[in-house]
Amino acid sequence: MKYQLLQAATAAAAQDLNRISLSTLDWIFVALFFVAMVWICWDVSKKKKETSGDYFLNGRSATWIAIGASIFASNIGSEHLIGLAGSGATSGMAQAHWEMHGWMILLLGWVFVPFYSRSMVYTMPEFLEKRYNKESRGILTWLSLASYVLTKVSVTVMAGGLALNTLLGINFWVAAIALVIITAIYTVIGGMESVLKTSVLQTPILLLGSLVILWLGLRELGGWNAMMDICNAQPVNEYGDTMTDLMRSGQDKEFPWYGALFGSAIIGFWYWCTDQFIVQRVLSGKSQKESRRGTIFGAYLKLLPVFLFLIPGMIAFALTKTPDSQIGQTLAVALGVRPDGTVANPDIAFPMLVNTLLPVGLKGVVICGILAALMSSLASLYNSSAMLYTIDIYKRNHPDTDEKKLVRIGRIATVVVVVLGVLWIFVIQRMGKSLYNYIQSVQSLLAPAIAAVFLLGVCWKKTSPKAGMWTLIVGLVLGFTRLITMIINPASHNVFTFIFNELNVYAFCVWMFLFCVVLAIVVSLLTPKPTEKQVEGLCFGTATPEQKAATRASWGKWDIIHTCIILAFTVAFYIYFW
Repeated sequence: MKYQLLQAATAAAAQDLNRISLSTLDWIFVALFFVAMVWICWDVSKKKKETSGDYFLNGRSATWIAIGASIFASNIGSEHLIGLAGSGATSGMAQAHWEMHGWMILLLGWVFVPFYSRSMVYTMPEFLEKRYNKESRGILTWLSLASYVLTKVSVTVMAGGLALNTLLGINFWVAAIALVIITAIYTVIGGMESVLKTSVLQTPILLLGSLVILWLGLRELGGWNAMMDICNAQPVNEYGDTMTDLMRSGQDKEFPWYGALFGSAIIGFWYWCTDQFIVQRVLSGKSQKESRRGTIFGAYLKLLPVFLFLIPGMIAFALTKTPDSQIGQTLAVALGVRPDGTVANPDIAFPMLVNTLLPVGLKGVVICGILAALMSSLASLYNSSAMLYTIDIYKRNHPDTDEKKLVRIGRIATVVVVVLGVLWIFVIQRMGKSLYNYIQSVQSLLAPAIAAVFLLGVCWKKTSPKAGMWTLIVGLVLGFTRLITMIINPASHNVFTFIFNELNVYAFCVWMFLFCVVLAIVVSLLTPKPTEKQVEGLCFGTATPEQKAATRASWGKWDIIHTCIILAFTVAFYIYFW
C-alpha cells in the first residue's frame, strides 16, 4: 500500500511539474496566433468555391512553398511532439528510420508526379481505377476512409486533447472538442486553400519553437558530445546496442536492423507516395514544376524532425544523468527515471523541456507551434477524408451531380468525419495504452500490398488489372489475419503463430511486401495484360512524346542539385549513427 501511495504521489508531482505556466506575454503570442488564423480563414471565406476542384485541390493553383509547407505541417502532429520525443528518451535513435525515410518524398516528386499529373485524378483510388479497374478503386477507398476515421483522425484528436491537458491543465474533453471545432470550421469553410495557407503560417512557428528547445537543451547539457557520451553509455538490449545506435542487432525484439531499415522504407513509400493524406497536397500544384519543387522543399523540411523532436528526447534523458543540474533533477523526477536508466514517463519529455528551459515569451511561441502541428494534421485529415467520400463514393454513384452540390457534400462529409473520429475516442480509451503500438502495427500491415500495387503499376506496364485487384485483396487478408492473431495472442507455437504473431511486425512487413510483389507478377503473367491505350501516360514506357517533353521542361539543374543534397545528408546521417 505504501508503495502504491508513493507511486500515486510521484505521478501527481510529475503532472504538476510538466504543466506549463504561461505569462501574460506568452498568452499574447497565443492570442496573436489565433488572430492570424482567423484573418486567413476570413480572407479565404470571401472566395467562392464553385467546383469540387476549387474546394479540394484549390483549383490546382498551389505554389511550391505552400505544397512543401503543407506536406511538412500535415505530417507533424502530436505523435511527433509527444511520441517521437518520448521515443528518443527511451530507445534513442531506433525510430529515426521512419523520419529519415522522408527522402521518399523525392520519389513522389520525381517519379509519381508526372503520372498523377497526366491522369488528372483527384484521388489515389481514382488513379488505381485508371491503371487497374474499378474494384481496385473501391477497395482502396473504403480502406483509406476506415483507417483515417478509426486511426488518424481519432488518435490525433485524442493525443491533441492529452497534449493540451498535460501542457496547460485544460480538461481533456474541453481541449479535444475545442481543437476539433476550431479546425473543422476553417477546413469546412475554405477546403484545401485553408489547409495550404494556414500551413504557411504554422510551419515557421513550429520550426522556430522546436529549434529553440534543441539549442537551449544542448546548451544546458554542455553540447552535442555530452549528449552522445551519456546516451552511448545507456544500453537498450542485451546485445550491446546503446541509445545512439541506429542499426540494432538482428535479434533485437523491437527494432531488428533489417525490419527497421526496410520495413520503415516500405511504410514510408506507401505514406509519402501513395497515401491521399500526403499526395493531395501535390495534386493541388499548378504545374509539374511547382509540385516537384514542393516535394523537394518538403523533403528538406522532413530532415528536421529527428533533430527537433527525437534528439530533444535524448537530451531530456541525458539531463537526468547530470545530478549537478537543477533542471536535470527536475526532469529525473518528472520522467520517472529508474535505477537501471529506463524511463517510466517518456511521453512528457518534450513538455518538460518546454517548462524547464524556455524563458517568458518563448513558451507562448512553442505553444503556438504545438497548436499549429495539431491543427494542421487535423485539417489535412478532414479534407482528405471528405474528398475520398465525395469523389470516390458519392460522385461515382451520382455522376451527374453538379459541382456546387459536390462542394456541399464535401463540407457535410467533413463534419461527419469529425463526429465519427470524436466518437471513436471512447473506444480508444477503453483499449488502453497499447493503442499507439496497435496503430503502428496496422499501418505496417496495410502498407505492403498498397505499396506493391502502386510501385508495379507505375514501373511495369504489363501489370494486369487482375493483378492489382488480387494483390490488394490477398495482401489485406494477410494483414488483417496477422492483426487478429496479434490481438488474440494464442499460446500455441507453430509455423502459423510464428509468422502471424511472433515474427517482428516490421520484419513481417518486409516479407509481406516481397510476397505481394511476387504475387502481382505471377497473376500478371497468367491474366490478360492491359492495352497500350489503357495505360497510356500512366506508367513508364507509355508516355507520348508531348508528355515526355512537358515533364522534361518541368525541371532544371537546381532541382537535381537540391535533390542530391538531401540524399547526401540522409546517407551521412546513416553513416554517423550506424
